[in-house]
Amino acid sequence: MNTFLTIVVTFFAGMGAGLGTGFAGLSAAAVISPVLITFLDMEPYMAVGIALASDVLASAVSAYTYHKHKNLDVRNGLIMMASVLVFTVVGSYFASLVPSTTMGNFSVLMTFLLGVKFIVRPVMTTKEAMEGVSAKKRAIQSVVCGSMIGMICGFVGAGGGMMMLLILTSVLGYELKTAVGTSVFIMAFTALTGSVSHFMIGGAPDWFVFGLCVVFTLIWARIAAVFANKAKPETLNRATGVVLVILGIVVMGFKLFA
Repeated sequence: MNTFLTIVVTFFAGMGAGLGTGFAGLSAAAVISPVLITFLDMEPYMAVGIALASDVLASAVSAYTYHKHKNLDVRNGLIMMASVLVFTVVGSYFASLVPSTTMGNFSVLMTFLLGVKFIVRPVMTTKEAMEGVSAKKRAIQSVVCGSMIGMICGFVGAGGGMMMLLILTSVLGYELKTAVGTSVFIMAFTALTGSVSHFMIGGAPDWFVFGLCVVFTLIWARIAAVFANKAKPETLNRATGVVLVILGIVVMGFKLFA
């Protein structure tokens, strides 16, 4: 494998994944895996494992940055995470019973449409409005929505971060920064679970590619998270929308021409 090509490919894959994670809580798997498969001819199962592993540190560092700026709902994030993990398993079981090969494009299309949504109709909910919801109601909403996200992710096989951002902002009425912070917090744990299971089943990854993807994704996620937490709501909505639209178009292009 050409070393220079590997560095270039992983740099841009990590940049796209890191920006998506830091700005929108998007799973790195949505970007890194199609890039590794297309340009490095990597086996798909291993590419997803490396992408999930890259997501762990990137999401954790992003979550820490959002938490430091008080833009993370830890309590309801933990409740939602438990529901997501349980119902991802349930969704995976049902997916094994139903042919769903065409559903893999669902998350990519939704990434693009969600980006357009943030540009056209930005999320302008305030923290004061968020805090107006009772703790009991918010906890119940977190269980129900986490179950829904888990079922979709388990059945479709992707789109966890994108679905969480959509539901946190549109259904639960979260302010955008808190929605992204809570999303990356959950994704750090789900990505860790997914990557460990991938490597246990599929064996050790290509450590050179693994290391480059982890480092590049981490760097760009940190940059994006710092910018996002300092940005005004209008600016963050536009930046998030542009990042999602570009990632959606690029990944759709990889899937179309691969």
